[in-house]
Amino acid sequence: MTLCADVDVQLDGFHEDVHLDVADGEVVAVLGPNGAGKTTLLRALGGVLPLTGGRIVLDDTVLDDPAQGVLVPPERRSCGLVFQEHLLFPHLDALANVAFGPRRRGASKSDAVAVSRDWLERLDVAHLAHQRPHSLSGGQSQRVALARALATGPRLLLLDEPMAALDVTQRSAVRRLLRDHVAQSGASCVLVTHDPLDATALSDTIVLVDAGRVVQRGTAADVTRRPVSPWVARLLGVNLLRGQVRGRWLDLGAGLAVPVAGVPEGEQWTALSPRSVTVIPYGIGDSPRGGQGSASRTAWSTKVVSIQPTGDRVLLGLDYPAGLWADVPAQLPSGGRWTEGMSVQASIDATDLDLFAPPSV
Repeated sequence: MTLCADVDVQLDGFHEDVHLDVADGEVVAVLGPNGAGKTTLLRALGGVLPLTGGRIVLDDTVLDDPAQGVLVPPERRSCGLVFQEHLLFPHLDALANVAFGPRRRGASKSDAVAVSRDWLERLDVAHLAHQRPHSLSGGQSQRVALARALATGPRLLLLDEPMAALDVTQRSAVRRLLRDHVAQSGASCVLVTHDPLDATALSDTIVLVDAGRVVQRGTAADVTRRPVSPWVARLLGVNLLRGQVRGRWLDLGAGLAVPVAGVPEGEQWTALSPRSVTVIPYGIGDSPRGGQGSASRTAWSTKVVSIQPTGDRVLLGLDYPAGLWADVPAQLPSGGRWTEGMSVQASIDATDLDLFAPPSV
């Protein structure tokens, strides 16, 4: 492992105790609710926040070990850190901001400028080289901050919401750049994000933290398929259905049951993508119907209680089961739009369900 970290930090009544391993060329995405300790973790790894316990080792070099009295300062760690606030030097233009790191590490002025121009070009902000931070937009400032972190060729890249200010097109390009750079350079990357798409598109491993503790870790596919709690499911953008298997049926309550086969009786969970939930509006004059379905598909009547636009699609929050989301085209086949309170027929296919026993607490 490039990075082996036992991060133990006590800060204003908050206790963080997180173990993290990151290999060469690996991206680890850290997700969790606000106040979970994600930024605290990055600051500790970068040396901005000293440990109160534990140990951080990078490439066999001990960076922080309070028991041994070792604390390597941030500027002597091979780390590139992008803060949420970007924190560009206000008195320097974009080019000088990016060249600052290479110059501090001994590069000549011409070499530092060449590296700086290269990274600004890769991040599509080369035309802003002589602009100062106050004249940059949020997205431009974020890309300059990324260029500054990458220009030193760090062994460990620490990114705190690095794409929060970017639009959809810019995010896609920056994801590809970061993914390719980490793979080709062999650097290691710890990415803190609220966006499950950034996490699944970029990471090899996802670590979910809450209240300063790791609650789940694994590949994006594994964590998404078997979340350990409803909030983990919500964080990853999937539905978590919980019910009781009785005979050949998964009983989800209130008369809603899905056919299953070969599943042990008792409590079972299943994660379901919102795109696996089909929603059809009732025609004018139609009355809601229930109990419809086929050998594998179960349909029921419900209402739309919330609508979240996502470009050419929308996320529909359904009245029943509570908390169920469906990802559907924004425009109805008839040319109309979804509305809150609309009566609809929802359905799911049992073949989309991967049941698993709830995790033991």
